[in-house]
Amino acid sequence: MSEYKLKIGITQGDTNGIGWEVIIKALSHPSMAELFTPVVYGAKHIADFYARGMEDVEPLQFHICNSAAEARRGKINLVECGAKDTRIEAGRATEESAKQALDALEKASADLVAGDLAAVVTAPINKESMQKVGFGFTGHTEYFASKAEGEPMMIMCSEMLRVALQTVHIPVDKVAESLSAEGITASLVALRQTLKQDFGVVEPRIAVLSLNPHAGDGGLLGSEEEEIIRPAVQEAAKQGVLAFGPMAADGLFASGGYTKYDAILAMYHDQGLAPFKALSPDGVNFTAGLNIVRTSPDHGTAFDIAGKDLADAQSMRNAIYEALDIVRRRNDYKFWSRNPLEHFEREKGRDVSLKDLKEIPEKD
Repeated sequence: MSEYKLKIGITQGDTNGIGWEVIIKALSHPSMAELFTPVVYGAKHIADFYARGMEDVEPLQFHICNSAAEARRGKINLVECGAKDTRIEAGRATEESAKQALDALEKASADLVAGDLAAVVTAPINKESMQKVGFGFTGHTEYFASKAEGEPMMIMCSEMLRVALQTVHIPVDKVAESLSAEGITASLVALRQTLKQDFGVVEPRIAVLSLNPHAGDGGLLGSEEEEIIRPAVQEAAKQGVLAFGPMAADGLFASGGYTKYDAILAMYHDQGLAPFKALSPDGVNFTAGLNIVRTSPDHGTAFDIAGKDLADAQSMRNAIYEALDIVRRRNDYKFWSRNPLEHFEREKGRDVSLKDLKEIPEKD
Protein backbone atom coordinates (compact mmCIF):
# COMPACT_ATOMS: atom_id res chain seq x y z
CA MET A 1 0.00 0.00 0.00
CA SER A 2 1.49 3.34 -1.01
CA GLU A 3 1.61 6.25 1.41
CA TYR A 4 -0.78 8.11 -0.89
CA LYS A 5 -3.45 5.51 -0.24
CA LEU A 6 -3.02 5.40 3.53
CA LYS A 7 -5.98 6.80 5.44
CA ILE A 8 -4.88 8.56 8.61
CA GLY A 9 -7.55 9.57 11.14
CA ILE A 10 -7.12 12.83 13.04
CA THR A 11 -9.31 13.58 16.07
CA GLN A 12 -10.21 17.16 16.94
CA GLY A 13 -9.45 16.84 20.67
CA ASP A 14 -10.91 19.32 23.14
CA THR A 15 -12.65 21.92 20.99
CA ASN A 16 -11.79 24.76 23.37
CA GLY A 17 -8.08 24.02 23.12
CA ILE A 18 -5.60 24.40 20.25
CA GLY A 19 -6.53 21.12 18.57
CA TRP A 20 -8.33 22.61 15.58
CA GLU A 21 -5.73 25.33 15.14
CA VAL A 22 -2.85 22.87 14.77
CA ILE A 23 -4.96 20.56 12.58
CA ILE A 24 -5.87 23.40 10.22
CA LYS A 25 -2.30 24.66 10.02
CA ALA A 26 -0.93 21.15 9.49
CA LEU A 27 -3.39 20.29 6.71
CA SER A 28 -3.45 23.70 5.01
CA HIS A 29 -0.49 22.88 2.78
CA PRO A 30 -1.83 21.25 -0.42
CA SER A 31 0.86 18.56 -0.43
CA MET A 32 -0.54 16.98 2.73
CA ALA A 33 -3.57 15.54 0.93
CA GLU A 34 -1.18 14.16 -1.70
CA LEU A 35 1.01 12.41 0.87
CA PHE A 36 -1.88 10.52 2.49
CA THR A 37 -5.67 10.59 2.81
CA PRO A 38 -6.65 12.69 5.86
CA VAL A 39 -9.83 11.73 7.70
CA VAL A 40 -10.59 14.33 10.36
CA TYR A 41 -13.10 13.55 13.10
CA GLY A 42 -14.73 16.74 14.32
CA ALA A 43 -17.28 19.50 13.87
CA LYS A 44 -17.16 21.69 10.75
CA HIS A 45 -18.64 24.75 12.41
CA ILE A 46 -15.91 24.63 15.05
CA ALA A 47 -13.20 24.21 12.44
CA ASP A 48 -14.55 27.20 10.50
CA PHE A 49 -14.67 29.29 13.69
CA TYR A 50 -10.97 28.80 14.40
CA ALA A 51 -10.00 29.23 10.74
CA ARG A 52 -11.65 32.67 10.64
CA GLY A 53 -9.41 33.83 13.46
CA MET A 54 -6.18 32.74 11.76
CA GLU A 55 -4.11 34.91 9.43
CA ASP A 56 -2.98 33.60 6.04
CA VAL A 57 -5.00 30.41 6.47
CA GLU A 58 -8.15 29.62 4.55
CA PRO A 59 -10.87 27.37 6.00
CA LEU A 60 -10.29 23.77 5.00
CA GLN A 61 -12.43 22.46 2.15
CA PHE A 62 -13.85 19.24 3.51
CA HIS A 63 -15.34 16.23 1.83
CA ILE A 64 -18.05 15.22 4.32
CA CYS A 65 -18.43 11.49 4.88
CA ASN A 66 -20.00 9.16 7.40
CA SER A 67 -16.90 7.06 8.07
CA ALA A 68 -13.36 6.45 6.89
CA ALA A 69 -14.67 3.83 4.48
CA GLU A 70 -16.21 6.65 2.42
CA ALA A 71 -13.09 8.86 2.44
CA ARG A 72 -11.83 10.05 -0.95
CA ARG A 73 -8.23 10.30 -2.05
CA GLY A 74 -6.86 13.76 -2.64
CA LYS A 75 -9.46 15.31 -0.34
CA ILE A 76 -9.48 16.39 3.29
CA ASN A 77 -12.27 14.22 4.58
CA LEU A 78 -14.42 15.07 7.61
CA VAL A 79 -16.51 12.72 9.72
CA GLU A 80 -18.92 15.03 11.54
CA CYS A 81 -18.90 14.58 15.32
CA GLY A 82 -20.80 15.96 18.28
CA ALA A 83 -23.70 18.36 18.50
CA LYS A 84 -23.94 20.96 15.75
CA ASP A 85 -24.87 23.67 18.25
CA THR A 86 -21.90 23.13 20.59
CA ARG A 87 -20.75 26.42 22.12
CA ILE A 88 -17.16 27.44 21.50
CA GLU A 89 -15.44 28.92 24.52
CA ALA A 90 -11.77 29.01 23.57
CA GLY A 91 -9.52 28.63 26.57
CA ARG A 92 -12.08 27.02 28.88
CA ALA A 93 -12.48 23.40 29.90
CA THR A 94 -16.18 22.56 29.56
CA GLU A 95 -18.26 19.42 29.41
CA GLU A 96 -19.49 20.40 25.94
CA SER A 97 -15.98 20.54 24.55
CA ALA A 98 -15.16 17.23 26.25
CA LYS A 99 -18.23 15.58 24.69
CA GLN A 100 -17.03 16.74 21.28
CA ALA A 101 -13.61 15.23 21.95
CA LEU A 102 -15.07 11.95 23.18
CA ASP A 103 -17.40 11.53 20.20
CA ALA A 104 -14.53 12.13 17.78
CA LEU A 105 -12.32 9.68 19.63
CA GLU A 106 -14.95 6.94 19.67
CA LYS A 107 -15.73 7.25 15.96
CA ALA A 108 -12.07 7.32 14.98
CA SER A 109 -11.15 4.33 17.14
CA ALA A 110 -14.06 2.34 15.73
CA ASP A 111 -12.83 2.97 12.18
CA LEU A 112 -9.26 2.15 13.23
CA VAL A 113 -10.17 -1.17 14.84
CA ALA A 114 -12.37 -2.01 11.83
CA GLY A 115 -9.34 -1.62 9.58
CA ASP A 116 -10.64 1.41 7.66
CA LEU A 117 -7.76 3.57 8.94
CA ALA A 118 -4.05 2.86 8.87
CA ALA A 119 -3.45 4.95 12.00
CA VAL A 120 -4.97 7.62 14.22
CA VAL A 121 -3.40 10.92 15.29
CA THR A 122 -5.07 12.44 18.34
CA ALA A 123 -5.25 16.14 19.19
CA PRO A 124 -5.01 16.86 22.94
CA ILE A 125 -7.85 16.39 25.41
CA ASN A 126 -8.47 17.76 28.90
CA LYS A 127 -8.41 14.73 31.18
CA GLU A 128 -10.36 16.35 34.01
CA SER A 129 -13.33 17.39 31.87
CA MET A 130 -13.27 14.06 30.04
CA GLN A 131 -13.93 12.27 33.33
CA LYS A 132 -17.09 14.33 33.76
CA VAL A 133 -18.56 13.00 30.50
CA GLY A 134 -17.87 9.32 31.20
CA PHE A 135 -14.48 8.82 29.53
CA GLY A 136 -13.25 6.49 32.26
CA PHE A 137 -9.54 6.46 31.33
CA THR A 138 -6.53 8.42 32.54
CA GLY A 139 -5.43 9.20 28.99
CA HIS A 140 -5.33 8.24 25.30
CA THR A 141 -2.80 5.48 25.98
CA GLU A 142 -5.11 3.60 28.31
CA TYR A 143 -8.12 4.24 26.07
CA PHE A 144 -6.54 2.69 22.97
CA ALA A 145 -5.23 -0.21 25.04
CA SER A 146 -8.86 -1.07 25.81
CA LYS A 147 -9.74 -1.09 22.12
CA ALA A 148 -6.79 -3.03 20.72
CA GLU A 149 -4.65 -6.10 21.33
CA GLY A 150 -1.35 -5.99 23.19
CA GLU A 151 0.24 -4.20 26.13
CA PRO A 152 0.58 -0.43 25.62
CA MET A 153 3.82 1.46 26.08
CA MET A 154 4.13 5.23 25.84
CA ILE A 155 7.13 6.27 23.76
CA MET A 156 8.07 9.89 23.15
CA CYS A 157 10.06 10.11 19.95
CA SER A 158 11.91 12.62 17.82
CA GLU A 159 14.83 12.52 15.40
CA MET A 160 17.31 12.75 18.28
CA LEU A 161 15.69 10.88 21.16
CA ARG A 162 13.22 8.16 22.14
CA VAL A 163 11.97 7.81 25.71
CA ALA A 164 9.70 4.99 26.90
CA LEU A 165 7.90 4.95 30.25
CA GLN A 166 7.74 2.09 32.72
CA THR A 167 4.85 3.73 34.60
CA VAL A 168 2.61 6.30 32.96
CA HIS A 169 -0.34 8.14 34.48
CA ILE A 170 -0.02 7.31 38.17
CA PRO A 171 0.81 9.50 41.19
CA VAL A 172 4.50 9.82 42.04
CA ASP A 173 3.97 8.26 45.49
CA LYS A 174 2.72 5.09 43.74
CA VAL A 175 5.69 4.69 41.39
CA ALA A 176 8.05 2.69 43.63
CA GLU A 177 5.41 0.14 44.63
CA SER A 178 4.42 -0.25 40.97
CA LEU A 179 7.90 -1.36 39.88
CA SER A 180 8.90 -5.00 39.61
CA ALA A 181 11.82 -6.80 38.04
CA GLU A 182 9.44 -8.86 35.95
CA GLY A 183 7.62 -5.77 34.72
CA ILE A 184 10.79 -3.93 33.74
CA THR A 185 12.18 -6.99 31.98
CA ALA A 186 8.94 -7.34 30.01
CA SER A 187 9.09 -3.65 29.06
CA LEU A 188 12.67 -3.98 27.83
CA VAL A 189 11.76 -6.99 25.68
CA ALA A 190 8.74 -5.13 24.29
CA LEU A 191 10.76 -1.95 23.71
CA ARG A 192 13.39 -3.91 21.77
CA GLN A 193 10.64 -5.35 19.57
CA THR A 194 8.99 -2.00 18.81
CA LEU A 195 12.37 -0.40 18.04
CA LYS A 196 12.98 -3.16 15.52
CA GLN A 197 9.55 -3.32 13.87
CA ASP A 198 8.33 0.28 14.22
CA PHE A 199 11.57 2.25 14.00
CA GLY A 200 13.75 0.02 11.84
CA VAL A 201 16.61 -0.36 14.36
CA VAL A 202 18.46 -3.61 13.60
CA GLU A 203 19.64 -4.28 17.16
CA PRO A 204 18.77 -1.47 19.57
CA ARG A 205 20.79 -0.29 22.57
CA ILE A 206 18.58 0.73 25.51
CA ALA A 207 19.54 2.83 28.53
CA VAL A 208 17.58 2.15 31.74
CA LEU A 209 17.16 4.99 34.22
CA SER A 210 17.33 4.59 37.97
CA LEU A 211 14.48 5.54 40.28
CA ASN A 212 16.43 7.26 43.05
CA PRO A 213 18.97 10.11 42.93
CA HIS A 214 22.51 9.06 41.92
CA ALA A 215 21.18 5.60 41.01
CA GLY A 216 20.62 4.93 44.70
CA ASP A 217 24.28 5.50 45.71
CA GLY A 218 24.79 1.82 46.38
CA GLY A 219 21.69 1.58 48.54
CA LEU A 220 22.19 4.74 50.57
CA LEU A 221 19.38 6.56 48.74
CA GLY A 222 17.08 3.65 48.03
CA SER A 223 17.12 -0.07 47.33
CA GLU A 224 15.08 -0.26 44.11
CA GLU A 225 18.14 -0.08 41.87
CA GLU A 226 19.86 -3.12 43.37
CA GLU A 227 16.75 -5.14 44.22
CA ILE A 228 14.56 -4.46 41.16
CA ILE A 229 16.07 -2.52 38.27
CA ARG A 230 19.54 -4.11 37.98
CA PRO A 231 18.19 -7.70 38.16
CA ALA A 232 15.65 -6.76 35.48
CA VAL A 233 18.39 -5.43 33.20
CA GLN A 234 20.43 -8.59 33.73
CA GLU A 235 17.46 -10.84 32.96
CA ALA A 236 16.63 -8.81 29.83
CA ALA A 237 20.22 -9.26 28.68
CA LYS A 238 19.78 -13.03 28.96
CA GLN A 239 16.79 -12.66 26.63
CA GLY A 240 18.85 -10.87 24.01
CA VAL A 241 18.18 -7.24 24.93
CA LEU A 242 21.14 -4.83 24.81
CA ALA A 243 20.07 -2.98 27.96
CA PHE A 244 22.35 -0.91 30.19
CA GLY A 245 21.76 0.53 33.64
CA PRO A 246 20.40 1.61 35.99
CA MET A 247 21.73 5.09 35.18
CA ALA A 248 21.19 8.40 36.95
CA ALA A 249 18.81 10.46 34.82
CA ASP A 250 20.48 13.82 35.40
CA GLY A 251 23.92 12.58 34.41
CA LEU A 252 22.71 10.76 31.30
CA PHE A 253 20.88 13.77 29.89
CA ALA A 254 23.28 16.50 31.05
CA SER A 255 26.34 14.75 29.61
CA GLY A 256 24.71 14.00 26.26
CA GLY A 257 25.10 10.30 26.98
CA TYR A 258 21.58 9.66 25.72
CA THR A 259 22.90 10.01 22.15
CA LYS A 260 24.67 6.65 22.50
CA TYR A 261 21.39 4.78 22.84
CA ASP A 262 18.45 4.05 20.55
CA ALA A 263 15.97 4.49 23.39
CA ILE A 264 15.74 5.20 27.11
CA LEU A 265 13.41 3.50 29.57
CA ALA A 266 12.34 5.95 32.29
CA MET A 267 10.76 4.78 35.53
CA TYR A 268 8.02 7.42 35.69
CA HIS A 269 6.24 10.07 33.63
CA ASP A 270 8.05 13.32 34.40
CA GLN A 271 11.47 11.67 34.69
CA GLY A 272 11.24 10.88 30.99
CA LEU A 273 9.02 13.63 29.61
CA ALA A 274 10.68 16.64 31.23
CA PRO A 275 14.08 16.15 29.56
CA PHE A 276 12.47 14.88 26.36
CA LYS A 277 10.35 18.00 25.89
CA ALA A 278 13.27 20.24 26.76
CA LEU A 279 15.42 18.58 24.11
CA SER A 280 12.67 17.87 21.54
CA PRO A 281 9.92 20.50 21.80
CA ASP A 282 8.26 19.26 18.60
CA GLY A 283 8.31 15.57 19.51
CA VAL A 284 5.66 12.90 19.11
CA ASN A 285 3.82 10.61 21.53
CA PHE A 286 3.51 7.06 20.15
CA THR A 287 1.45 4.33 21.78
CA ALA A 288 3.59 1.26 21.11
CA GLY A 289 2.92 -2.40 21.84
CA LEU A 290 -0.55 -2.55 20.27
CA ASN A 291 -1.76 -4.03 17.01
CA ILE A 292 -2.87 -0.54 15.93
CA VAL A 293 -0.90 2.69 15.41
CA ARG A 294 -1.69 5.86 17.35
CA THR A 295 0.41 8.99 17.63
CA SER A 296 -0.17 12.51 18.94
CA PRO A 297 1.60 15.85 19.37
CA ASP A 298 3.59 16.04 22.60
CA HIS A 299 1.70 19.09 23.91
CA GLY A 300 -1.59 19.60 25.74
CA THR A 301 -4.69 21.67 25.09
CA ALA A 302 -2.81 24.93 25.79
CA PHE A 303 -5.96 26.75 26.89
CA ASP A 304 -3.89 29.89 27.60
CA ILE A 305 -3.27 30.48 23.88
CA ALA A 306 -6.36 28.83 22.38
CA GLY A 307 -8.09 30.93 19.73
CA LYS A 308 -5.21 33.42 19.51
CA ASP A 309 -3.48 32.00 16.41
CA LEU A 310 -0.33 31.37 18.45
CA ALA A 311 -0.24 27.57 18.33
CA ASP A 312 2.70 25.94 16.54
CA ALA A 313 1.60 23.04 14.36
CA GLN A 314 5.01 21.38 13.93
CA SER A 315 4.38 18.71 16.57
CA MET A 316 1.08 17.83 14.87
CA ARG A 317 2.83 17.58 11.50
CA ASN A 318 5.50 15.38 13.04
CA ALA A 319 2.83 13.16 14.61
CA ILE A 320 1.27 12.65 11.18
CA TYR A 321 4.64 11.94 9.54
CA GLU A 322 5.58 9.53 12.33
CA ALA A 323 2.30 7.65 11.98
CA LEU A 324 2.95 7.21 8.27
CA ASP A 325 6.52 6.07 8.87
CA ILE A 326 5.56 3.59 11.59
CA VAL A 327 2.82 2.04 9.44
CA ARG A 328 5.27 1.67 6.57
CA ARG A 329 8.07 0.25 8.74
CA ARG A 330 5.70 -2.16 10.47
CA ASN A 331 4.46 -3.46 7.12
CA ASP A 332 8.04 -3.83 5.89
CA TYR A 333 9.02 -5.68 9.06
CA LYS A 334 6.12 -8.10 8.66
CA PHE A 335 7.21 -8.77 5.08
CA TRP A 336 10.89 -9.33 5.84
CA SER A 337 10.28 -11.39 9.01
CA ARG A 338 7.58 -13.61 7.51
CA ASN A 339 7.96 -17.38 7.48
CA PRO A 340 10.05 -18.13 4.37
CA LEU A 341 8.54 -21.62 4.09
CA GLU A 342 5.08 -20.09 3.62
CA HIS A 343 6.51 -17.93 0.85
CA PHE A 344 8.15 -21.01 -0.69
CA GLU A 345 4.86 -22.90 -0.73
CA ARG A 346 3.15 -20.00 -2.52
CA GLU A 347 5.99 -19.57 -5.00
CA LYS A 348 6.80 -23.27 -5.46
CA GLY A 349 7.99 -23.97 -8.96
CA ARG A 350 8.68 -20.34 -9.78
CA ASP A 351 12.17 -20.04 -8.30
CA VAL A 352 15.25 -21.38 -10.03
CA SER A 353 18.85 -21.42 -8.83
CA LEU A 354 21.78 -19.73 -10.56
CA LYS A 355 22.90 -23.19 -11.69
CA ASP A 356 19.49 -23.79 -13.26
CA LEU A 357 19.64 -20.44 -15.03
CA LYS A 358 22.97 -21.35 -16.58
CA GLU A 359 21.53 -24.60 -17.91
CA ILE A 360 18.48 -23.02 -19.54
CA PRO A 361 19.20 -22.79 -23.27
CA GLU A 362 18.87 -19.38 -24.87
CA LYS A 363 16.12 -18.92 -27.41
CA ASP A 364 17.08 -18.33 -31.00
